[in-house]
Amino acid sequence: MVTPAARRQAAGFLQADFEVSERRACSVVELPRATCRYQSVTVEDPQLRKDLRQLAGDWPRYGYRMLHELLKRKGWAINHKLVYRIYRAEGLTVRRRIRKRIAAARRLHLDTPARPDQRWSMDFVSDALADGRVFRTLNIIDDYSRECVAIEVDTSLGGARVVRVLERLAAQRGLPERIVMDNGPEFTSKALDAWAHAAGVKLHFIRPGKPTENAFVESFNGRFREECLSENWFTNLIDARTKIEIWRRHYNEKRPHSSLFGSTPIEYSNRCRGLAQ
Repeated sequence: MVTPAARRQAAGFLQADFEVSERRACSVVELPRATCRYQSVTVEDPQLRKDLRQLAGDWPRYGYRMLHELLKRKGWAINHKLVYRIYRAEGLTVRRRIRKRIAAARRLHLDTPARPDQRWSMDFVSDALADGRVFRTLNIIDDYSRECVAIEVDTSLGGARVVRVLERLAAQRGLPERIVMDNGPEFTSKALDAWAHAAGVKLHFIRPGKPTENAFVESFNGRFREECLSENWFTNLIDARTKIEIWRRHYNEKRPHSSLFGSTPIEYSNRCRGLAQ
C-alpha cells in the first residue's frame, strides 16, 4: 500500500522534473491537493527526542513500546504512535542479532551480597506428572544464605503469577534490593516490570545463553532435580505441591550446605541476623 507521504514525494518529483502543475501531478498519483499542501503545525519538544535517544542507548534491546513506558515514567504524557514516529526517524529500530563467534560484551558486574535478603535469584524447572502432564516450578533463592525462599508449582506460571508470588513473599518477609533472572517471557513481561518499578526492586537479566551468570539458582536447580524431582512419583498436582514443599523445608532446615560451612540455610541466615538459637 502506497502511503500519503510517498504520494506527496511522487507529486513533488513530477512537478520538479516534468514541470507539470500541482493539479496534474496530484491527479496522476491520486493524491488530494489538500493533502499535498498540508503542513504539520505540531511543535515537537526537542527534549522528548533527546530523552528517547538516551533511553534507547541505555537499553539497546528495548523496542518502542517499552521505551514508551519508560518515557511515561519520566513524566511524558504522550501516546505510543508519536514515540514510534520519532523512534523510526532516529533509526532506533532494534535489529535482529546474528550469532557470531566473537567475544561478548562485558556484562554488568554484580557485587557479592553482604546479608540475607539483599539479592534473590529465580528460575523455572519443568517436570511431568504420572499421567504425562507437564508442570513447572518457580524457584526463588536467597543468594547469600542459599535459602530456598519459595517454590511455586503449577501447570502454567505466567508473568502475573510471578508477581503474585513475589507479593506474597513481600508480606511474609519483605523484598530484596535486586532479583537476578534470565530473559524468559515471564520475567520480561510488563506485569513484572511494572511491579518491580512500584516496589523499588531492581531486576537484573543475565545474558541470553549464559546460565552461569545465574549460578546460585542453577546450582539449586541441579540439587532440586536430583534429590526431589528424580526421587518422587507425582500422581497429581496436589501431590507434587505437597512433596516439593516437604523437600523445600528439609532443604532449608535440615540439609547441611557445604558452602555454608556445614550449616543449613536457615541456621546460617539466623546466625547472620544475630538470631542463632
